[in-house]
Amino acid sequence: MSDGPRIARCLRIGGRVQGVGFRYALADEARSRGLGGWVRNRCDGTVEALLSGAEEHIEAVIAWAHRGPPAARVTSVTVEASTMTELFDFEIVSTL
Repeated sequence: MSDGPRIARCLRIGGRVQGVGFRYALADEARSRGLGGWVRNRCDGTVEALLSGAEEHIEAVIAWAHRGPPAARVTSVTVEASTMTELFDFEIVSTL
């Protein structure tokens, strides 16, 4: 894993992404790459995630998010920069 500077990105994933194990699969992807942050369902049917860590590992999770787990049908992924770079654990948090 890279020892480069930590960055952070906020993702919003749309489509059939709730009730298909998306949060758990994304958490596994993030943890396997040593990322910090969180993932949650949103009341509007999307999934939101905040990823903190090395840029190449965040980019790998973003690429994965365009596919998601087998039962998901992703129709959109938006990515925004975030300043929350000091997150070291990855959690599944409550719905917003």
